[in-house]
Amino acid sequence: MIPHSGGTGPGRARPRFSSRIRYCGCGRFLRTAGAALGSAALLASCALYHPLPLASGPDLAGGLSALRTGLPPTSPGQAPRRIAVDRPLDIDDVGWLAVLNDPQLRSERGRMDLAQANLLQTSLLPNPSANVSWQALLAGTDFTSAWTASLTEDLKAIITYHTRVKSAHYALGQVNADLLWREWQVAQNARLLALDIYWGGKALRLGRREMRLFDQEVKDVRAAAAAGNLALTALAPLLAAQSSAQQFLSSLELTQLQSWQQLDALLGLEPKARFAIARPALPPMPADIRMLLARLPERRPDLVALRLGYRSADEDVRTAIIGQFPAFSLGPAWGDDTANNRTVGPTATFDVPVFDRNQGQLAQTRATRLLLHEQYQARLDQAVGTAKGLALTMARLKGYVREARRSAAEADRLSKAARQAYAQGNLDQRSLADYETSALQREIEAMALERSLGEAHIAMTIELGLGLPQTRILPAAKPRTP
Repeated sequence: MIPHSGGTGPGRARPRFSSRIRYCGCGRFLRTAGAALGSAALLASCALYHPLPLASGPDLAGGLSALRTGLPPTSPGQAPRRIAVDRPLDIDDVGWLAVLNDPQLRSERGRMDLAQANLLQTSLLPNPSANVSWQALLAGTDFTSAWTASLTEDLKAIITYHTRVKSAHYALGQVNADLLWREWQVAQNARLLALDIYWGGKALRLGRREMRLFDQEVKDVRAAAAAGNLALTALAPLLAAQSSAQQFLSSLELTQLQSWQQLDALLGLEPKARFAIARPALPPMPADIRMLLARLPERRPDLVALRLGYRSADEDVRTAIIGQFPAFSLGPAWGDDTANNRTVGPTATFDVPVFDRNQGQLAQTRATRLLLHEQYQARLDQAVGTAKGLALTMARLKGYVREARRSAAEADRLSKAARQAYAQGNLDQRSLADYETSALQREIEAMALERSLGEAHIAMTIELGLGLPQTRILPAAKPRTP
């Protein structure tokens, strides 16, 4: 029988029936819309993939003008500056250029991103675990389906959260200090190479001048021997001295070439790149280094890094001790059985510590802490011992340099006097050549000692933590994170 919309009899459609249909349709629409909005929100919060292709070729610069030259402030209140590469560079600017452009140093800065990502991961608590089950009623006397739901959270992760985050913070500081120490080492290595190249260039010029004197002397002796004015036996010692000077010059040229190649590699330059280096000007060292040695653990970035690493390991020990508490998850649970009996209550899941009581993790963290403890003490002892040894070496070298300079000045005075005597006909050419080569040798020896003194000076600055900033120099640009 078809119901009549305007009738009042038993066949009339019930209004509550039609309203129920409308209500169910709206609820289904709202649930669908809510699910769609929730999915869109989840997708919006998810990370997306972006490619980061590898380079197709080397990134070596052909000259100083292609390098990064912008130097950020290295101390509070200091303005940024740009290194002028159109003039001879002092060794300090060479060190800054190496920090800004060293390819290996730029690659190591990725360790900072990894440490920050580790801190982020450690700072996140684990998500709650949800469990839902549903069972359809197929037969029996009951009249509804059964379902259960629970929501639990790992309490162990909450208990150890504080010590884990502190450990990650210390680890981040350790990486930062390690990178600063690496920048110091790169800068000082570049300064050493620049100093060696400067003095090596001066030694090469003197060595080539000495070779020209030997060549001329050999030529004159051979001519005199051919004319019968000199015995041929006079040529043998001269040829031996010429051969020795040639070997010394070849060694200088090879050392200079290797120094240039190493410096070019630190600066990210082509191996054939060359530029002018100014005369090294090294600041005076403190007369008393005892106060500097006492503050060494606060000044040296490598010692600071070891101290932070030790603190991180100490927090790991605390985490492992707290981690002896077995894994424990707790949360509410709801249920509805086939008889429509509804229940609610707590649910717990935990490990029974029969075999694993976290003793392995505890032993590892304690061993790591002990290792860092001993490494810090060994590094501190080495730094103090090296600094004291360098102080003694520098004092001895200063005396040697003064003596060598006096000998070089005396040899140069004798060479000038011999040249005047030769011009007046009171001295033969062989004796003049001996005086001149002797003066050149004394000058080369004095420069070698000055070079050694400069190397010891630079080594002392890094051992004492002097002359370099206490903050890292960031690169001019960072690659896009994929």
